Amino acid sequence: MAGSESFGEMLRRLRRDAGLSQTTLAGLVNYHPSQISKIENGAELPSRVFAEACDAALRAEGALAALIPVKADTLPVDPTVATELVRRLRLSDVDQETLDVLASTTDRLCEQYPYRNATSLRREAGSWLRYLSRLLDRRVGLREHRELLVTAGWLALLVGCVEYDSGLSTAAEATRVSAFQLGTEAGHADIMAWSLEMAAWFAHTTHDMAGTLVSAEAGQRVAARSGVTVQLAAHRARALARMGDHRGVQQALDEGHALLQRFDRPVNPRHHFVVDPDKFDFYAMDCYRVVGDNDRATVHAQEVLRRGRGPDGEDLAPMRMAEARIALGCVAARNGDLDEAVDHGTRAFGGERKCLPSLLHVAGELDAQIHDRYADAPQAKEFHERLRTVRSAEPTR
Repeated sequence: MAGSESFGEMLRRLRRDAGLSQTTLAGLVNYHPSQISKIENGAELPSRVFAEACDAALRAEGALAALIPVKADTLPVDPTVATELVRRLRLSDVDQETLDVLASTTDRLCEQYPYRNATSLRREAGSWLRYLSRLLDRRVGLREHRELLVTAGWLALLVGCVEYDSGLSTAAEATRVSAFQLGTEAGHADIMAWSLEMAAWFAHTTHDMAGTLVSAEAGQRVAARSGVTVQLAAHRARALARMGDHRGVQQALDEGHALLQRFDRPVNPRHHFVVDPDKFDFYAMDCYRVVGDNDRATVHAQEVLRRGRGPDGEDLAPMRMAEARIALGCVAARNGDLDEAVDHGTRAFGGERKCLPSLLHVAGELDAQIHDRYADAPQAKEFHERLRTVRSAEPTR
């Protein structure tokens, strides 16, 4: 019971209930992680200042401070305490130049997400995330601490996306949750909302449309007026399409388009965590394909392919382009052109940079359409075998 707990036992319980590591709590109260460990283990006695700081960080409403005996007549009145506290909160071993380099490096990595080799990107982003963790072990001022948490949150989101692309769904979910916690600690609604956007994406690719809606709606509540609301509306539209709610699909797409008009075109549209018209074409394409609007699906798919090619003909958005080819394959299958359907589907597997769960999800839908119409055709069987080969290469989750 809490009433019989020692200070260290209560601190450990409250910290774990809040989902914080010793390092994270140390940063919030401006103490070294080793002190947190010693106090939790009873090897060091806590001060009242420490107890009150932990109460505030853990929202414990004075429960920890209540365990520190105080004799009012022995407490000196020291008018310099507040001044000293402000001075300590401003001390930092991390300078602004370091913070700027970390932020710009994170932006650069997020720009490379659409096309860079997944293993290479995950390795570099992960190394920077570990470096940030070490910086948080140092003496860091409150402002610097928050900036480090924000940068770590964006990096964690990126790592989680690349992990999921690579078929490492268990690791991706753990990283996504960590990103949400970092966003929560930093008070950064965008990071929290993008974490929920990822949850909607994960649910969608595992055919959990109800879960997609729950996560997308939760993200929209958190995001308020951020650009991620556009993508969350698109996730709702995709789920509703697969649930057969055609009216709801159009309403969600209209909502997303209206939200999109409120924002200026991003300065850096290649950054993974911004939403621009190019991305919206991709989601609209998928929705119209699923509801059977072949003409609109084709227009959006062709636009995705056009915008995905660089001036030298290189693929700048190979993952989106792969799914655009799947969409065109589905349209061809419906129009009675099996050869074209299989050709589009096979080309979708050809790129080196893939989001395996998403590609397998939509390729499975194309495979089902081909099977329904041309079950005995050799081309249909060959495509099915090719899909099975790609699926069997997916890593253990």
